[in-house]
Amino acid sequence: MEVYVCDICGYRYDPEVGDPDNGIAPGTKFEDLPDSWVCPICGVPKEQFSKE
Repeated sequence: MEVYVCDICGYRYDPEVGDPDNGIAPGTKFEDLPDSWVCPICGVPKEQFSKE
C-alpha cells in the first residue's frame, strides 16, 4: 500500500497505520478513505495529497 503526503503541511497518511484518531482503521487504503476525510493536521481535502 502506498503512502500519501499532504502537499500543504507534509502529513504522511500511511495505510498500515490508518488514522485511528479520526475513525480510520489500520489497513485502509488512501483510495478507500471517505470523501469527507481531511488532513488531520491542516484540514485540507484528499485532493491536496500526493503519492510519496
